[in-house]
Amino acid sequence: MAKLSKVYYSISEVAELAGLEPHVLRYWETEFPNLRPLKNRGGNRAYREKDIKQIFLIKKLLYHDRYNIEGARRQIAKTSDRSLEQLELSFEEIQALDLMRSVREEIWEIIEMIDALPGEIAKSGARKPRKKGTGSAGGKTGGKGKGGH
Repeated sequence: MAKLSKVYYSISEVAELAGLEPHVLRYWETEFPNLRPLKNRGGNRAYREKDIKQIFLIKKLLYHDRYNIEGARRQIAKTSDRSLEQLELSFEEIQALDLMRSVREEIWEIIEMIDALPGEIAKSGARKPRKKGTGSAGGKTGGKGKGGH
């Protein structure tokens, strides 16, 4: 993880860093007991580096390894505090995975538009149709991944 420049971050700053919406972070607080940012006198969340690492771990488990909430909770519970401290989640790695997922979705949208074209244009491609989310570039299917790739 890149070294952070501040001690405390607001929910909007963390949401931007993680590429998430603030409401997702608030929801995760209700689902993951280890994610407990401090709150200031005004009730605003103050995220520390350990909170941000936890958020990136949760995001990786849910979005990239395709665990459901309960499975992600179990994975985090199995992980010792020491190994969590050693875990380095790169902002760049997560952003690259997000970008690849986004590009893959856009490619599928383009393929669907081509398939909708009339006549010879659509038929000249001579390719086999595939379902979304399959193939070597895709993640695990079914939401029951065991982590790792």
